[in-house]
Amino acid sequence: MRLPVNPPALGVGGVVVALGVAGVLWMQRGAHVELKGAILKVRTQAMDESSAVAVIDFRFVNPSDYPFVVRHVLVSAEDKDGKPLEGMVVSASDATRLFQYYPLLGQQFNETLITRTKIAARQSMDRMIAARFEVSEAALQSRRKLTVRIEDVDGPVSELVERRP
Repeated sequence: MRLPVNPPALGVGGVVVALGVAGVLWMQRGAHVELKGAILKVRTQAMDESSAVAVIDFRFVNPSDYPFVVRHVLVSAEDKDGKPLEGMVVSASDATRLFQYYPLLGQQFNETLITRTKIAARQSMDRMIAARFEVSEAALQSRRKLTVRIEDVDGPVSELVERRP
């Protein structure tokens, strides 16, 4: 026995299901905790012949409906040959001293992003981070890219990436 097919009813049913799925997605639009932003400026300074520091100013926004609380910040770079370089993040107090000891870095425009910084829902911030790399300043300046990885206390990870030609 063959059941009759009613094309208008199938079309209406498909539209109802599509509207239901769209409604669920619309309701959940602010539930994904993530920081979005960009690296604004990178300044470098030689510490000695085989190490340099990068001072990274960046802007980000928390577009979700929930706060983002910083658990950990990592900074890495990729040298001109594609080799990864891990940076050692400098504490906020040491970053302040960097600007005092190395006036060629200019002034400190933003506060250092530190552990337990709370970025409220829909809030935008300008921050900075300094990291020491065990390569010469010339090698750090010739990098392909620089990445700031920010981890939330609940697990989500956001990355701000500087890409260079």
